[in-house]
Amino acid sequence: MAYALQQLINGVSLGMIYGLIAIGYTMVYGIIGMINFAHGDIFMIGAFLSLIGLLLVTSGGMLDGAAAIVLVLALSMAFTALYGWTVERVAYRPLRGSFRLAPLISAIGMSIVLQNYVQVSQGARVKPIEPVVHGGFTLMQDGTFAVQLSTMQILIVVTTLLVLAVFTWLVTRTPLGRAMRACEQDRRMASLLGIDTDRTISITFVIGAALAAVAGTMYLLRYGVIDFYIGFLVGVKAFTAAVLGGIGNLPGAVLGGLLIGLIETFWSAYFSIQYKDVAAFSILILTLIFMPTGLLGRTEVEKV
Repeated sequence: MAYALQQLINGVSLGMIYGLIAIGYTMVYGIIGMINFAHGDIFMIGAFLSLIGLLLVTSGGMLDGAAAIVLVLALSMAFTALYGWTVERVAYRPLRGSFRLAPLISAIGMSIVLQNYVQVSQGARVKPIEPVVHGGFTLMQDGTFAVQLSTMQILIVVTTLLVLAVFTWLVTRTPLGRAMRACEQDRRMASLLGIDTDRTISITFVIGAALAAVAGTMYLLRYGVIDFYIGFLVGVKAFTAAVLGGIGNLPGAVLGGLLIGLIETFWSAYFSIQYKDVAAFSILILTLIFMPTGLLGRTEVEKV
């Protein structure tokens, strides 16, 4: 019982990170109907920017603790958002009127470029960091095994739920959200009605990249080690989460991330850890076969 409770806590914290990344996937898909396969590498860049920022801030003795995390998170979001804007301008906007496969191929190429860019600039070795967030609570003691809830896990869950609430409000209650929903329904008609669709799409990529930076920072602080290749696996799992929850649905993205995190964690605990990725990707296959719209998705009506 205690071991299962510990895995539940670990799965929830991991799933919330997947959910943050999945929100970026689902926002971009909701507007332009394309999957940004470079989004996982944007998450990786956000993690590296946070690592560099934390090393500079803490080693120089400028700040420590919560102040250092807030400063680094803000800077990481700003610079990662710039990368997201660049991806949209370079890989998507020139191909927006082309056939549907062209932006997908371009995004995959951008993913490879970003991976190699970080590998060359930062090296191929894993990058560790000393724990920054300490402390936690002991929830249960079963003999020699103690169920721990760390402060970092609480921070991850609170951050994800706060971000979900803010962006749900943004999409449903603000002029920018109305512009996003108008572009989602009919981009050409939205343009005829005076909405700057190019600006709306760019802002969506910027917001998605900023969320990926938050996820990258949380991942770095939680696990303490990153490399240039983490964007691929984590990105594909976050995409799986977005599909599972219903791509285009913000709460569905977080729900899908939560489920993928729990499946991966419990599989690692009770079965072979070598096959945890297989378990996660099998969920994607089964979802596409039996529930292509996801748990909270809606069936699209094709306009004729």
